[in-house]
Amino acid sequence: MAVEPYIVALTVLGLALLGVAVLPRVVSERPISLPMFYVALGAIVFTLPLGLPDPNPLKYGTLAEKIAELGVILALMSAGLKLDRAPTLAGWASTWRLLAVTMPLSIAAAALLGFGVLGFAIPTAALLGAVIAPTDPVLASEVQVESPGEGDEAEMAEGQPGKADEVRFALTSEAGLNDSFAFPFTYLAIALATKGLAPGNWVGDWVTVDVLYRIVVGLLGGVVVGYLLAALVFRVTAETRLAQSVEGLEALGGTLIAYGLTELVNGYGFLAVFVAALILRGVERRHDYNETLHSVAEKGEQALMTLVMVLFGGALVTGLLDPLTLVDVAVALVIVLLVRPIAGVVGLLGFSRDWRERAAIAFFGIRGIGSFYYLAYALNSAAFPDAPRLWALVGCTVLISVVIHGVTATPAVDWVSDRIEAHNRGALAEEKTV
Repeated sequence: MAVEPYIVALTVLGLALLGVAVLPRVVSERPISLPMFYVALGAIVFTLPLGLPDPNPLKYGTLAEKIAELGVILALMSAGLKLDRAPTLAGWASTWRLLAVTMPLSIAAAALLGFGVLGFAIPTAALLGAVIAPTDPVLASEVQVESPGEGDEAEMAEGQPGKADEVRFALTSEAGLNDSFAFPFTYLAIALATKGLAPGNWVGDWVTVDVLYRIVVGLLGGVVVGYLLAALVFRVTAETRLAQSVEGLEALGGTLIAYGLTELVNGYGFLAVFVAALILRGVERRHDYNETLHSVAEKGEQALMTLVMVLFGGALVTGLLDPLTLVDVAVALVIVLLVRPIAGVVGLLGFSRDWRERAAIAFFGIRGIGSFYYLAYALNSAAFPDAPRLWALVGCTVLISVVIHGVTATPAVDWVSDRIEAHNRGALAEEKTV
C-alpha cells in the first residue's frame, strides 16, 4: 500500500504542533531550544523514504519567502506586545546602540568576508551582509523578555531593582526593529545587482525611497494602526460566549492589517507591525487583555517557527549544504562567534550596564528566519551570482546559531540574572548598613 505524502505531512505537522504545547514543559531551564528539536525532526523525517517533496528553498523560492515572511511578522507582533518598557531615547539606549553601531558593523564585516575571503561578486557580498546581520525575532525567544507584566522587565518598568537585567530587553527590542532597518541594505544589494555598481545609477532612489520613504511610512502606518486597534480592543468588551471564544485574535488581525496596508503603499510592513504592537501595548499598559493578545500572537509565532524549522531541517539533509566549502563553514563560524560579538561590544562601549550584560547582549545576536526571508526576497527580485552557495552559507550560519545559541542561551541568561540579583542585594545591604 503506497504512502500518501500529504498524510505523512499532516502527521509530521501534528507531531510538531504537539511539541509546541508539550516541549516547553520538558526543555524549560535546560540547555536546549525548541528550534534545535524541530530542525532535528525535519532532518529525520526528510531522510526517510516517505515521498515528501524536496524542501529546497531555491526550488520553491516564492513559497520560502512567504512562509518566512509570515513567521517574522507574527514574531514582531509578539515581541512588541510583551515589552513593558515604554520607548524613549534613554530607556532604549541599548537598542539604539545596537541598531546604529552594531548592525552596520555586522553588515560591513560580513560583506567584506563575502567579497574578500569567499570571492563573491559585490552584489552577492552585499546581500550576505544584509541578510546575516539582523537578530532574529523568531528564534531569539529564549533570550527575550517574558509575557506582558511579568518577569524582570516589569520590575524595571516599576522602578524596582530585582534582577531587571538589560539582556532580554535589548535583544527583544533589537529583534523587533533591526529587521526593518536591515531591509534598506537588502534593497541596496538588489540595486547593485540590477542597476550596476556605479552609485549614480541607484543612490538617489535608494536614499529617498528605500531608506527615508519606506521607514517613515512604516512608522506612520504602525502608529495609525496601533491606535485604531487600541481603540477597538480596549473600548469594546467581549460579553457574549462567542466573543469570548475568539478573544486575542485581534492580535493576528492587527498584524496582517498593519503589514498589508503599509506594504500596499510601499512602506516597511515589518516596522509597522512592531510599532503597532508597541502602541497597542502602551495605550493600556496595565490592562489584563494584553496577556490575551500576546498569548494568541505567540502561539501563531510558534506554529510558523515550527513549520519553518522542520522544513529547514529537511533542506539540510536534501542538498541545501552541498555547495559549502571548508572556507564557507569557517566564515559562518566567524560571523556567529566573532563578527556579531565584536560588533556588539563596540556598539555597547560606554553603556552603563554590568559587563556581563553587555557581553551577553553582544553574543546572542541570533540568526534565523529573518535571514531566510531577506535572502529569498532578494533572490526572487534579482539575479545574484553564486545563489546556491549563498543559500548554503546562510543555512550553515543559521544552523550554527541555532545549536550554539540554543545550548548556551538559558544558562547564560540565568547566570547573568543571578549575578545582577546578587549585586543588587549587596547594594541594598550596603545602603541599609550606611
